[in-house]
Amino acid sequence: MKKVFLFGGLFLLMLAACSKKDDNNTPPYDKAAQYTIDSTKIMAYAAANNITDLKHDSAGIFYQIVNRGDTRDTANAAAYVNVAYIGTFLDKKVFDSSYNANFGLNRVIEGWTIGIPKIGRGGEINLLLPSYFAYRQYGQGSVPPNTVLIFNVKLKSFTNR
Repeated sequence: MKKVFLFGGLFLLMLAACSKKDDNNTPPYDKAAQYTIDSTKIMAYAAANNITDLKHDSAGIFYQIVNRGDTRDTANAAAYVNVAYIGTFLDKKVFDSSYNANFGLNRVIEGWTIGIPKIGRGGEINLLLPSYFAYRQYGQGSVPPNTVLIFNVKLKSFTNR
């Protein structure tokens, strides 16, 4: 009888471990489905705003280079950067901005780590980020879960590490 209870307990433990909910008890996250939803929104935004030079990175972000800057030397994914930026939602409502932000690119959302190295010192880029490359299904502060974000970023300076 003890073996039955032990087996039953182990079975329940295995079921709990296989649950698709994460530690924050959020619903299952389907990255591919959400990426499709987000990409469709980004493409509609680009069409509505006459953005004809939108590029799609192999990692999955969308971007528009406004000014390449000095591309003889570009930031790497671990660089410490100084930027000015404005973050907006697709409805163009500003949710965050700074004219003098300093941070390591390996300590921010993945979309920035991928996107900022595409320009050089003095460059400017618009990052149109599917939610997976920003705050995913969690959201952050005033950013709701599964939200496409747009950042206009000017790379003022950087130090590669």
